[in-house]
Amino acid sequence: MMRSMQIRKQGHCAYQCEYHLVIVSKYRRKILNEGSFAYFTEVMNQIREKMPEVIILTMNYDKDHIHLHLSIPPKIRVSDAVRTIKSMSGRLLKKKFEYMRKAYWGVDGIWSDGYFVSTVGVNEYAIKRYIEHQGQEDLGQAQLVLGL
Repeated sequence: MMRSMQIRKQGHCAYQCEYHLVIVSKYRRKILNEGSFAYFTEVMNQIREKMPEVIILTMNYDKDHIHLHLSIPPKIRVSDAVRTIKSMSGRLLKKKFEYMRKAYWGVDGIWSDGYFVSTVGVNEYAIKRYIEHQGQEDLGQAQLVLGL
Protein backbone atom coordinates (compact mmCIF):
# COMPACT_ATOMS: atom_id res chain seq x y z
CA MET A 1 0.00 0.00 0.00
CA MET A 2 1.35 3.40 -0.93
CA ARG A 3 0.93 6.92 0.40
CA SER A 4 -2.05 8.82 -0.97
CA MET A 5 -2.33 12.34 -2.42
CA GLN A 6 0.95 11.99 -4.23
CA ILE A 7 1.58 13.49 -7.65
CA ARG A 8 2.63 10.72 -10.02
CA LYS A 9 4.38 11.11 -13.36
CA GLN A 10 3.85 9.32 -16.62
CA GLY A 11 5.34 10.16 -19.99
CA HIS A 12 4.14 13.66 -20.71
CA CYS A 13 1.84 14.20 -17.75
CA ALA A 14 1.78 14.54 -14.01
CA TYR A 15 -1.40 13.46 -12.27
CA GLN A 16 -3.14 12.92 -8.99
CA CYS A 17 -6.19 10.78 -9.84
CA GLU A 18 -7.46 8.89 -6.82
CA TYR A 19 -10.76 7.09 -6.48
CA HIS A 20 -12.90 5.51 -3.77
CA LEU A 21 -14.38 2.32 -5.24
CA VAL A 22 -17.01 0.14 -3.60
CA ILE A 23 -17.85 -3.25 -5.08
CA VAL A 24 -20.81 -5.13 -3.65
CA SER A 25 -21.51 -8.85 -3.58
CA LYS A 26 -24.31 -10.03 -5.85
CA TYR A 27 -27.66 -10.06 -4.04
CA ARG A 28 -25.82 -8.45 -1.09
CA ARG A 29 -24.94 -11.91 0.20
CA LYS A 30 -22.62 -11.84 3.20
CA ILE A 31 -19.79 -13.81 1.60
CA LEU A 32 -16.76 -11.90 2.85
CA ASN A 33 -14.81 -12.73 5.97
CA GLU A 34 -11.25 -12.37 7.21
CA GLY A 35 -9.98 -15.33 5.18
CA SER A 36 -11.67 -14.40 1.90
CA PHE A 37 -10.53 -10.78 2.29
CA ALA A 38 -6.95 -11.96 2.90
CA TYR A 39 -7.18 -13.92 -0.36
CA PHE A 40 -8.76 -10.91 -2.10
CA THR A 41 -5.66 -8.93 -1.04
CA GLU A 42 -3.45 -11.58 -2.69
CA VAL A 43 -5.60 -11.42 -5.82
CA MET A 44 -5.19 -7.64 -5.91
CA ASN A 45 -1.42 -8.18 -6.00
CA GLN A 46 -1.93 -10.40 -9.08
CA ILE A 47 -4.11 -7.73 -10.63
CA ARG A 48 -1.35 -5.22 -9.92
CA GLU A 49 0.95 -7.33 -12.09
CA LYS A 50 -1.58 -7.03 -14.93
CA MET A 51 -2.16 -3.30 -14.35
CA PRO A 52 1.02 -2.01 -12.66
CA GLU A 53 -0.01 1.64 -13.02
CA VAL A 54 -3.15 1.12 -10.90
CA ILE A 55 -2.00 1.58 -7.33
CA ILE A 56 -3.92 0.26 -4.34
CA LEU A 57 -3.64 2.81 -1.54
CA THR A 58 -5.98 1.23 1.04
CA MET A 59 -8.57 -1.54 1.19
CA ASN A 60 -11.11 -2.79 3.67
CA TYR A 61 -14.28 -4.86 3.67
CA ASP A 62 -17.58 -5.61 5.30
CA LYS A 63 -19.51 -8.85 4.93
CA ASP A 64 -21.11 -7.85 1.62
CA HIS A 65 -18.83 -5.22 0.07
CA ILE A 66 -15.23 -4.06 -0.38
CA HIS A 67 -13.86 -0.52 -0.27
CA LEU A 68 -10.77 0.33 -2.30
CA HIS A 69 -8.82 3.58 -2.47
CA LEU A 70 -6.99 3.53 -5.80
CA SER A 71 -4.76 5.70 -7.92
CA ILE A 72 -5.62 5.24 -11.59
CA PRO A 73 -3.67 7.13 -14.27
CA PRO A 74 -5.67 9.27 -16.72
CA LYS A 75 -4.79 7.02 -19.66
CA ILE A 76 -6.74 4.12 -18.07
CA ARG A 77 -10.52 4.39 -17.96
CA VAL A 78 -11.89 3.87 -14.45
CA SER A 79 -14.49 1.47 -15.84
CA ASP A 80 -11.73 -0.68 -17.40
CA ALA A 81 -9.86 -0.87 -14.08
CA VAL A 82 -13.08 -1.76 -12.24
CA ARG A 83 -13.98 -4.43 -14.81
CA THR A 84 -10.55 -6.05 -14.46
CA ILE A 85 -10.69 -5.95 -10.65
CA LYS A 86 -14.21 -7.40 -10.50
CA SER A 87 -13.74 -10.10 -13.13
CA MET A 88 -10.36 -11.40 -11.93
CA SER A 89 -11.18 -11.25 -8.22
CA GLY A 90 -14.63 -12.76 -8.72
CA ARG A 91 -13.31 -15.64 -10.79
CA LEU A 92 -10.43 -16.42 -8.43
CA LEU A 93 -12.48 -16.07 -5.23
CA LYS A 94 -15.17 -18.36 -6.59
CA LYS A 95 -12.52 -20.88 -7.66
CA LYS A 96 -10.82 -20.81 -4.23
CA PHE A 97 -13.86 -20.92 -1.93
CA GLU A 98 -16.44 -23.68 -2.26
CA TYR A 99 -19.03 -21.75 -0.23
CA MET A 100 -18.91 -18.99 -2.86
CA ARG A 101 -19.41 -21.53 -5.65
CA LYS A 102 -22.46 -22.86 -3.76
CA ALA A 103 -23.81 -19.37 -3.01
CA TYR A 104 -23.56 -18.42 -6.69
CA TRP A 105 -24.22 -21.76 -8.35
CA GLY A 106 -25.40 -21.20 -11.91
CA VAL A 107 -24.45 -17.52 -11.78
CA ASP A 108 -21.41 -16.09 -13.55
CA GLY A 109 -19.94 -13.73 -10.98
CA ILE A 110 -19.96 -12.94 -7.29
CA TRP A 111 -20.07 -9.16 -7.70
CA SER A 112 -23.13 -7.03 -8.35
CA ASP A 113 -23.27 -5.59 -11.87
CA GLY A 114 -22.85 -2.01 -10.64
CA TYR A 115 -20.33 -0.26 -8.45
CA PHE A 116 -19.83 3.04 -6.65
CA VAL A 117 -16.90 5.30 -7.49
CA SER A 118 -16.02 8.83 -6.43
CA THR A 119 -12.95 10.96 -6.79
CA VAL A 120 -10.72 11.63 -3.82
CA GLY A 121 -8.74 14.84 -3.65
CA VAL A 122 -8.35 18.29 -2.29
CA ASN A 123 -11.62 20.08 -1.66
CA GLU A 124 -13.16 22.67 -3.96
CA TYR A 125 -12.29 25.56 -1.62
CA ALA A 126 -8.60 24.60 -1.62
CA ILE A 127 -8.51 24.37 -5.42
CA LYS A 128 -10.25 27.75 -5.90
CA ARG A 129 -7.94 29.39 -3.37
CA TYR A 130 -4.85 27.89 -5.03
CA ILE A 131 -5.93 29.17 -8.47
CA GLU A 132 -6.99 32.61 -7.21
CA HIS A 133 -3.68 33.16 -5.38
CA GLN A 134 -1.42 31.52 -7.95
CA GLY A 135 0.29 34.71 -9.17
CA GLN A 136 0.81 36.01 -5.64
CA GLU A 137 2.32 32.75 -4.45
CA ASP A 138 4.63 32.59 -7.47
CA LEU A 139 5.64 36.23 -6.97
CA GLY A 140 6.43 35.58 -3.33
CA GLN A 141 8.53 32.54 -4.16
CA ALA A 142 10.38 34.41 -6.93
CA GLN A 143 11.25 37.27 -4.56
CA LEU A 144 12.55 34.82 -2.00
CA VAL A 145 14.69 33.02 -4.57
CA LEU A 146 15.97 36.15 -6.27
CA GLY A 147 16.43 38.12 -3.05
CA LEU A 148 14.40 41.08 -4.31
